[in-house]
Amino acid sequence: MLNVISENAGLLSAEMDQWLGPTKLNWLSDGYAFDIPVFGDPKQTMAEAQNIIGGITADINVVATAHRRKRLLIADMDSTIINCECLDELADMAGLKAKVSAITERAMKGEIEFAGALRERLGLLKGLSLEALERVWRERIRLNPGAKALVATMKASGARTLLVSSGFTYFSARVAETAGFDDHQSNVLLDDGKALTGAASEPIVGREAKLIRFEAEIAMLGIGAADVLAVGDGANDLAMIQRAGLGVAYHAKPVVAAAAGASIAHNDLTALLYLQGYRDSEIVSA
Repeated sequence: MLNVISENAGLLSAEMDQWLGPTKLNWLSDGYAFDIPVFGDPKQTMAEAQNIIGGITADINVVATAHRRKRLLIADMDSTIINCECLDELADMAGLKAKVSAITERAMKGEIEFAGALRERLGLLKGLSLEALERVWRERIRLNPGAKALVATMKASGARTLLVSSGFTYFSARVAETAGFDDHQSNVLLDDGKALTGAASEPIVGREAKLIRFEAEIAMLGIGAADVLAVGDGANDLAMIQRAGLGVAYHAKPVVAAAAGASIAHNDLTALLYLQGYRDSEIVSA
């Protein structure tokens, strides 16, 4: 199945109908998201659709029809479910955002080893008051559009939802509760009761830890990888994204978008529901 999501999808309907002939578009969201059946080579169908769409901004992905609605959502947090990188915002409180953000960017692109980069960045924040965590939560962190609807809709259909982050439990616990996730896992920041010590508990939750949790979850649920939707934006998400039946690069770094099975670069998190074939009438508003 070819899935197309675009704010301008309505403008494409006439050309798409002409291209498809007697086969009609399957609208999931009127004027916004639709499916096209794939006949023959999916790559050729994708290329033909992209040619018709031309310069119109759209997310186009080939998705399997089998196991289309997933039974487990496993999501990254920073810059995926929420709008920022928490560590970078903590660094801003210490006047070190430019330096820390540069390291974050390289780690997310896969240019440097993640765990070492996290330890380096945390070391720079040694002595930062614990009050900074509350300020970041209160002033900087917001759920990305569609986050609540994504979680609520999948849960309403019986899926388990899990937030697995290379960020920190201080934030992931709050984000998981706010967005409605069933559970969360992330790194534990260490402190002396007044300020950060510049370290986190070991082992670091990174690429391999996310995959380990993925495998533990599917074993617990008695499902296969085909039943999983994994989504993230950085190189530390790649292992779980590539393992999942539906692995989505969400507004991701180029290395992630190139390796993922699906990519959402222009639309919000409700796009992950349309990828699974949900219609507007089935989406739980939040």
